[in-house]
Amino acid sequence: MCNMKKLLVVFALCFYGGIAFGADLIGSAHVSMTSDTSATAKTMALNDARRQIITDKLKSYAMTDQLLPAIKEAKNADLVPLISETNIDKEKISDTAYSAKITMTIDKVAARAWMNENNVQNWLNDGTSTDMFVAQIVLKDAIPEWADFNRVMRTERVDAITKYISGTTVTVELPAASRASLTIALRRAGWHTAAADDVLRVWK
Repeated sequence: MCNMKKLLVVFALCFYGGIAFGADLIGSAHVSMTSDTSATAKTMALNDARRQIITDKLKSYAMTDQLLPAIKEAKNADLVPLISETNIDKEKISDTAYSAKITMTIDKVAARAWMNENNVQNWLNDGTSTDMFVAQIVLKDAIPEWADFNRVMRTERVDAITKYISGTTVTVELPAASRASLTIALRRAGWHTAAADDVLRVWK
């Protein structure tokens, strides 16, 4: 039921979010570092915050078993281009320490390119491809709900391409041209949908 709910939500997100719907790629991290100088501590804090935020925000759009090792192995310099904006609040500096709340905005196109280059399967829309959209179905009662979802797809003559299965959540790719009709069909079949991020979330 949860998986189907997420799928319905994914459809709603895509349909009701419209063409300009965007991923939630703004995150914050509270960091505190100590080193030989405050400048070095600040650099360490920024690097740490960047990794925390990239991990936290991109894990919703990629296979985590591929994403996490890629981030861990990446050099700090490799991750800098993934951030388009940085804001610092509550900054505290001493001779050897630095702490702050750091907020960063991830560049969607750069993040998608980096994940593709590092063989991280992802469904982060780069804003240029409109042929397909991603839906996440949360299945509470997995077998009957998944069967019902596929029944709706067959009725609408749409092939749902399964991209990733994690627990009771199934991520599928669907033709963008069928987004509106699929949303209507799912709702008529008792599903709920919601529009948010770059993913349509669906549930019962």
